[in-house]
Amino acid sequence: MGEKRLYRSRTNKMLAGVCAGIAEYFSLDPTIVRLGWVVFTCLGCSGLLAYIIAAIIIPYEY
Repeated sequence: MGEKRLYRSRTNKMLAGVCAGIAEYFSLDPTIVRLGWVVFTCLGCSGLLAYIIAAIIIPYEY
C-alpha cells in the first residue's frame, strides 16, 4: 500500500503549488485552502512567512 505524502502541485498551482498540494493531501477543494490561507495571512501576517517556508520545504510531486 502506498504511503501518503505531501507534495506541491505542478498542475493546479497559482504561485508555488503549496495550497493545491495541501488540498490534495487532505482531499479538499484548493479554493477553500487558498481562502483559509488568505484569512490566516490577514489576521497575523505570519501566513506569508509560513507560505514561503512551505514553498521551500515541500517538494514538487513527481
